[in-house]
Amino acid sequence: MNTSFLKSSACAAVFAFAALGAQAQELKIGYVNADRVLRDAAPAKAAQAKLETEFGKREKELADMAAKLKAAGEKLDKDAPTLSESERTRRQRDLVEQDREFQRKRREFQEDLTQRKNEELASVVERANKVMKQIFDTEKYDLIIQEAVFAGPKIDITDKVIKALNAQSGNSK
Repeated sequence: MNTSFLKSSACAAVFAFAALGAQAQELKIGYVNADRVLRDAAPAKAAQAKLETEFGKREKELADMAAKLKAAGEKLDKDAPTLSESERTRRQRDLVEQDREFQRKRREFQEDLTQRKNEELASVVERANKVMKQIFDTEKYDLIIQEAVFAGPKIDITDKVIKALNAQSGNSK
């Protein structure tokens, strides 16, 4: 009696796995590498170029300011032995004040850049999500995932999403 129960349980398990296997083959799953989309798609590249144009001048001004500050520090170090105590103190104070101003401008630059990057990134993500939804609907996917530990090339639809975004970007110009 015990062996027949084990045999019938084993048969039931085999049938259950076979049914699950057949059902799993019917599922249509896609994987999208979001990092690649945000790096390689035309809208992402356009956003990056826009940010570089928008912030390039300020970045160069900060680099120039840093170079001047460094040169002034080196000059003070070089001249320090020959300077009077009051002159050395005055130049050190000027240097500290210039450094404080530089740090303030650099912090403001970084905050502005971060805010604009987030705005541009949100726009690209929104467009990519719309494209993925269109692909999901038109190609009748059951599941599209963006983060996975492993995903095989058979389900990777990243190139399809990038191509659709690029085509959409070309049409909107």
